[in-house]
Amino acid sequence: MKKVAQAALALLFLALMIIALWRWPINGWGSVAWMASMFAINIIRAPFAKANKDNVITEKTQATKEAVLLGLVSLGGYLPLIHLATGWFSFANYTVPFWVPVIGALTLIPTLYLFWRSHVDLGSNWSVTTELREEHTLVTRGVYNRVRHPMYTAIWLLFLMQPLLVHNWIAGFSAPIAFGIMYVIRVPYEEAMMRQKFGSAYDEYCERSGRLVPKLF
Repeated sequence: MKKVAQAALALLFLALMIIALWRWPINGWGSVAWMASMFAINIIRAPFAKANKDNVITEKTQATKEAVLLGLVSLGGYLPLIHLATGWFSFANYTVPFWVPVIGALTLIPTLYLFWRSHVDLGSNWSVTTELREEHTLVTRGVYNRVRHPMYTAIWLLFLMQPLLVHNWIAGFSAPIAFGIMYVIRVPYEEAMMRQKFGSAYDEYCERSGRLVPKLF
């Protein structure tokens, strides 16, 4: 049943993408850049999700809360696609100067690299939900050297570019608002789990690293 639901969602996602691409003259070329970024993050994550699906999980925290938060973020991510494909929220459209989507599209390039690199550096430690696996390690190398949550940094940048590319007060801001709620709620218990697992090593790591950007001093 789960695989059927996943396949149905994937087909819906592709159908909406095709319709939205067909409507790009109405939505503007920035919408194409946004759709390309959403497609890219799914392509980036796919091999890591496949490689880690057989991980033996030793601890999973806040399962119900996680499901609600991830559902909220998924809704925030789907609303722009629904709008671009249907125009349902066109009453809330706004206009921007031509250079605004240019900035958004250019920002996506280093952002997608950071998103990919953070998955690579985490390796088998990565999972969608907050959990620990057998032989879980504290990753402090690569992009995690000075930043504890570079993947969140990348997601923040991706979603903050959304209003620059999808010019609608509802669809443009749905994902940054949804992710902001998840970030504020999730990070404290995620870091508490890591502190419980790794103790003083994690405290020392926190002392020299920032959550989203490197510490200046």
